[in-house]
Amino acid sequence: MPPETERVYETWVHSDRRIPKGFVRPIMRFTQIEASSGSLLLIAALIALIWANAPFGETYDQFWDTHLHLEIGPVHFEESFRHIVNDALMVIFFFVVGLEIKRELVVGELRDPKKAALPAIAALGGMILPATIYLLFVAGEGGEATNGWAIPMATDIAFSVGVISLLGSRVSTGAKLFLLALAIADDIGAILVIAVAYTEDLALGWLAAGLVGLLLVYVAQRVGIRSMLFYGVAGVIVWFFIFESGVHATLAGVALGLMTPVFPLYSEDDYYRRSSWILGRFEMNRAAPNHRERLDYDAMQMAAVARESIAPLDRLEHTLTPWSSFVVVPLFALANAGVRFADFESGVGDALTSPVALGVALGLLVGKLFGITIATWIAVRLGIGKLPTRTGWPQIIGLAGLAGIGFTVSLFVTELAFTDANLEDSAKIGIFIGSFLAGVIGYSLLRRAKSPEVMAGDLPAGSDQTTAT
Repeated sequence: MPPETERVYETWVHSDRRIPKGFVRPIMRFTQIEASSGSLLLIAALIALIWANAPFGETYDQFWDTHLHLEIGPVHFEESFRHIVNDALMVIFFFVVGLEIKRELVVGELRDPKKAALPAIAALGGMILPATIYLLFVAGEGGEATNGWAIPMATDIAFSVGVISLLGSRVSTGAKLFLLALAIADDIGAILVIAVAYTEDLALGWLAAGLVGLLLVYVAQRVGIRSMLFYGVAGVIVWFFIFESGVHATLAGVALGLMTPVFPLYSEDDYYRRSSWILGRFEMNRAAPNHRERLDYDAMQMAAVARESIAPLDRLEHTLTPWSSFVVVPLFALANAGVRFADFESGVGDALTSPVALGVALGLLVGKLFGITIATWIAVRLGIGKLPTRTGWPQIIGLAGLAGIGFTVSLFVTELAFTDANLEDSAKIGIFIGSFLAGVIGYSLLRRAKSPEVMAGDLPAGSDQTTAT
C-alpha cells in the first residue's frame, strides 16, 4: 500500500484496480514514447496493404466505400467511410497542426525571425526541388498526372520524429528542433497548396458563411467567452460550412488552431493569489456547520482557476494530440494505404516504373535530400540563418534525408490530386518506396555522423557556437 501522503493524491487511473493497472496505464506509457505514433502508423499501413491484397481483398474498398447517411432537419450529410476519415476526422489532425504552428510562431522557435529563417528556407528548398523532379518525370504524360506535383513536397512529422527518437543522444536537441520547425514550415506550405491548388467548384455563399463563423469565434474570444463547449459547437458548424463551400474542410481545422489563444487567462501570480484565497476560505468552511455545499463550491472554484491558468492551446493540444496521433492518423493510413496490386491493368512492374511512381519516389528521396541541404547551405553562406546549436553539416544532410519521409500528408494530397485509380495507386507506391528509402538513408547518415559532444568543439563556420542547455 502507498504511504498516506501519496494516497491523498491517488486517482482512479493511478490506482491498483485491474483496468487502470493492466490496461489504461500501459497505453498511457505507450503514447508517451516518441516512436510509438510512427510505429502505429506503419502497422496500420501494413494492415491496409495486406488486407487489400489478401484473397478477400475486394472487401477493402467495399468497406471504405460504404456510405453513411445522416439527416438532421434541413442538414443532409452523405459520405463514404473513407471520406468521413479524410474530410472529417483528419480535421482533428490539421487542427493539432494549426496548434503546433501557432505555438511555434508565438512562443517557439519560429518567433525569432533569424531562427525561423533557416528551417523556413530549408523547407522551401525541400518543396521546390521535389515538385520539379516530379514534373520532369511526368512531363510526357500530360493530363491528370501533372496534378500530383505537390505529393512529394510534404514531410511526415510522426515518422521522422519517430526515427530520430531511435537515435537518442546521437542527434542534438538543436537538430531535432530544426527538423520539427522544418516540418512545421513544410505543413504551412502544404496547407497553402491544398487551399490554392486543390479547391474546385467554389461555393461562395457557403465560404462566406464559414468566414462569418470564424469571425464570430474571434469575437467570442475578444469578449471573453471561455466555454470549450461553445467553441466545439462553433467549430463543427464552421467545418460544415467550409466543407460545403468546396474548399477542403481540413483547412477549417488549421484556421481554428491558429486562432486558439496561446496564453492563459490567469498568470502565475494570479493563480497563486486566487488559489491561496480559495484554500483559505476552504479551511474556514470546513469548520462551519452544514459545510458540504460550501466545500463543493470551493472545489469547483479551484478547478475553474486551475483550468484557466493553463493556456487553451496547451489544454487542447494535451487532449487532442493522443487522439490525432494514435487514432485519426492510423485510421487515415488504414483507409488510404491499401493499394491492390492485382488491379493494375499494365502489371505491378509497370506500375513500379511508371513516371508517377518514379516522380514521387525520387522527389521524396532525392528532391528532399538535395533541396533542403542546398537551401540550408545557401542561407548559411548568405548569413540569413545559423545552423542549430551543436549541429554540423553531416547531421543536416541526415535530417534532409529523413524529411523525405512524406507519408501522411503525401497520401492526403494524392487523394485530392487524382480521380484515376491507377494514377492514385502508382503515386501511393512511389510514396511507400520513397519514404522507406528516405528513412533508411536518413537514419544511416545520422547514425554515422559525429555525436553532438564531438561536434560541440568543431562547428562549421556560420553556426551558433553557444552551448545547448
